[in-house]
Amino acid sequence: MEFLIRELKELEKNGLFRQLNRIVDSSSDTWITIEDRRVLNLCSNNYLGLANDIRLKDAAIEAIKKYGVGSGASRLVSGDNLLHHKLEENLAKFKNTEKCIVFNSGYAANLGLISSLVSRQDIVFCDKLNHASIIDGAILSRAELRRYPHNDITTLNRLIKKFQDYKKKLIVTDSVFSMDGDIAPLEELIELAQKYNCMLMLDEAHATGVLGSKGRGALEFLGLEKRLENKNNFIIQMGTLSKAFGSFGAYVCGSKDLIDYLINHSRPFIYSTSLPPAISAASIKALEIVENGSALRQQLMDNVSFFKKRLLSLGFNLGCSQTQIIPLITKDPILTMEFSKRLFEDGIFVQGIRPPTVPVGQARLRITIMATHRQQDLEFALQRFEKIGRELCLI
Repeated sequence: MEFLIRELKELEKNGLFRQLNRIVDSSSDTWITIEDRRVLNLCSNNYLGLANDIRLKDAAIEAIKKYGVGSGASRLVSGDNLLHHKLEENLAKFKNTEKCIVFNSGYAANLGLISSLVSRQDIVFCDKLNHASIIDGAILSRAELRRYPHNDITTLNRLIKKFQDYKKKLIVTDSVFSMDGDIAPLEELIELAQKYNCMLMLDEAHATGVLGSKGRGALEFLGLEKRLENKNNFIIQMGTLSKAFGSFGAYVCGSKDLIDYLINHSRPFIYSTSLPPAISAASIKALEIVENGSALRQQLMDNVSFFKKRLLSLGFNLGCSQTQIIPLITKDPILTMEFSKRLFEDGIFVQGIRPPTVPVGQARLRITIMATHRQQDLEFALQRFEKIGRELCLI
């Protein structure tokens, strides 16, 4: 198949070739071991440092002792494990919703949710910087897909007004954008959804556990949780357990009717073997820690503020980040990967992000900060960023 070779060579020529060449031989933590080298981890979504927390590990071990490793089949075939139910009940309370359903990954949740809610007679309004799984879910649904410029409420309003005669209308947005670290204008989106009778779906993957006094996400952070009080609410919250929770899987929280509908219509849920019991147990423990983890969240935000301030003072372009995700914009893919390579040689692990993950001309290093980073860790990194940034004429 010669076309494979041609296309791979073209990717290499443009600095867009990807490969799995960083083998991690340690736990996911602030410092990790790659290729027998100890490096500072600045590209993990393990925002609260819970992935290697002894409390989660102990919970998982106890679950394995009692329930074994695998769950055996899908929940509709082999029955529910008690821990699935407990996790979903706890998540529903945490998110102030009637009910919750757990999926095997964020990607599966977005595909299963969107493709169940809308179909050919319907329309999806989607922020252009939404996660790829959201786009794929909309395409799979076969609904009309209209993408609006990032966080552009004026254009979205015009689009909804133009296409308001569709049977069902769904607005979908990341609440915290995974590559830019900024927050969606949720109050305005809620108002538009109410005005035009739209469903509103929020992907809270990078907000859950991080934003809000209890870590409930962007609605809590922005003081909008009262919008959830109506039992037939049009707001649907999806999120992951693999980031701030340090575990694995995803959830959808909403009305009882919504969750019952997904149990009957969502193909990724119906036809997938359910999460292993140990994963559910770890997530239950993580949720308990998150709800009582205001000190962890404060430490995370203190670290973020310190690191951003210093990078900006050096002259780096950090885009519009408002959270723990910090894009260091380099624009050029080849330059981006050279920066990443030199940082790794100096003991810093941070990945370069290139098109198509980000728009052309917006290549970047995606820096993520953790609550468990110490100030000396961040100082160590800043010295290397400054040295290499000057060498590459970025500052």
